[in-house]
Amino acid sequence: MWRPVIARLGTGLLVAWGSLTAAFLALHALPGQVEDILAGDLDYPGLREAIAAEWGLDRSLPAQYLDFLLRIASGNFGTSYALRQPVTEIVASQLLPTTQLAAAAGILAALLAVAVAVLTAGRGPIARSLAAFLELVFASMPVFWLGILLLMAFSFSLRWFPVSGAEGWSALVLPAVTLALPTAGLLAQVLREAMEKTLEQPFVVTVRARGLGETLIRVRHVLRHAALPVATLGGWIIGGLLGGAVITEKVFGRPGLGTVTLNAVLSHDVPVVLAVVLLAAFVHVAASTLLDILTLLIDPRLKAS
Repeated sequence: MWRPVIARLGTGLLVAWGSLTAAFLALHALPGQVEDILAGDLDYPGLREAIAAEWGLDRSLPAQYLDFLLRIASGNFGTSYALRQPVTEIVASQLLPTTQLAAAAGILAALLAVAVAVLTAGRGPIARSLAAFLELVFASMPVFWLGILLLMAFSFSLRWFPVSGAEGWSALVLPAVTLALPTAGLLAQVLREAMEKTLEQPFVVTVRARGLGETLIRVRHVLRHAALPVATLGGWIIGGLLGGAVITEKVFGRPGLGTVTLNAVLSHDVPVVLAVVLLAAFVHVAASTLLDILTLLIDPRLKAS
């Protein structure tokens, strides 16, 4: 059991190291001097000298690379020269709203996908066709357009939810639904197909012979076996939720990493952009590694392979 787990953890660390190396190389590959890139649009006396001293730009490239790795490993992403604050403080102050939005959307998407797949897998052609059509519509719908539609219907017309802000649970409902529906559409498609294949397995006939109800069979037995293809999509799903949060937060006027990132891009605040990109990469790697380990628990046959 421990050998495949250690192998997957090692692979995750290797990918994280690759992300750091790619970020370092991209920073030095951009045209112009590194201190000019990090300074962005700012220009006041002593700025570039301070950047060169902070990032050790007067040292050799291998020494800069080693210092870069050590700094990021210790959680030091440098200073935002536009905001004149440590980047870690800026990102940490906006991490909670984005985490709340992504978590709420992820949970809602999972619940919707499971409910639709359990109710429609192996059913009549009308129910399956209708579900497949709605799933395709939501999976293909741009997040910003769906968010605007929900705002027009439930905020501007019905006035059930606030138009913008992040105060109270009601301000989280529409952004979470906006982010969850496209993800739920894709998850339901994959999960239903996996459940339909599982329903054809011999063990399902044996379970039915015991007299269990059809819904209980699907939830207790079929769903676990069908969860493996969905688990393999976990890294992509988390990446999609983080990427969609950038747009969703802007549409609904919510604070969070999305707003910080867009403001940093517009003001050429490279240290903040670099920190957000690396943070997203680390979260993606960590989630993918944990889900790889989870697949070993879902399907023990993978331990041998």
